[in-house]
Amino acid sequence: MSCGESQPKRSRGSKSVLEGSIPSRPVYGVLEIRPGRLHLMVADAEGAEAILDLAASAPADFFAAAHIIYLPKKSGDRFVARLQQLVPAQLYVGPSYDAALPRLRRVLAGAHMGLQVYLAGTEGLMGQAMLEVTQAGVPHSAIQTEHRGSTVRRVQCVHCKGITEEVTHDPFQCAHCGLHLFVRDHYSRRIAAFQGVRVDAEDPGNIPESVERFR
Repeated sequence: MSCGESQPKRSRGSKSVLEGSIPSRPVYGVLEIRPGRLHLMVADAEGAEAILDLAASAPADFFAAAHIIYLPKKSGDRFVARLQQLVPAQLYVGPSYDAALPRLRRVLAGAHMGLQVYLAGTEGLMGQAMLEVTQAGVPHSAIQTEHRGSTVRRVQCVHCKGITEEVTHDPFQCAHCGLHLFVRDHYSRRIAAFQGVRVDAEDPGNIPESVERFR
C-alpha cells in the first residue's frame, strides 16, 4: 500500500466511520424528514436502520406516501418485519440491486414534482441508485444519503473496465480479467465505483499479500 492511501476505520454499530481523506468520495449525511408528495426510500442491509431511525421523528401519515425498496443481503429477515410495521404505501424486498432496478425505474418514471429520495446503506447501493435518480432528473436538493453498515467497495478494473462487487481485500483479483488489482482511494461518481489498478504492472508476478481492508 502506498503512503498516500488511507485505511478505513472500523464501524461503530451500523454507523460506519469512513476515512475522510478521499476528496472524490461523496459526503454522506443523516436522513431527515422533508415535506414531499412521495418519499422514495432505497436501502440495503443495515441501511434499514436509517429508515427506522427516520421513522422515530416522522409524522403519523408520513409513510402513507412512502415507497420502500429494500435489499436485505446478509442481514436476512432481521429488519423486514420492522419495515412492514411502518405500513408504507409500498414495500419491496428484493434479492439484489439488479432485481430491484426495473421497479426503481418505474417509480422514477411515474414520479412528479415533490418527490423526495432517501438512500441508505452501502456505498455501492447508494452510488448506483444515485445515478438512476439523477439521470431521471431528480435534483440533488431532493436526494439524501446516509451510510450504514459494510465498507466493502465496488471496484472497476481500469484495464478491462469490468466491475467487481463487494470487494473486501486489497489487492484482489478482478472477477473479469483475472488481474491482481490494487484498490485506489479514488471514487468515480460516473460509474459509482472505486478504481482498481494492476498491482504488478512494473514487476509482473510480484503480488503482495492480500489484506482485508473493507468489512
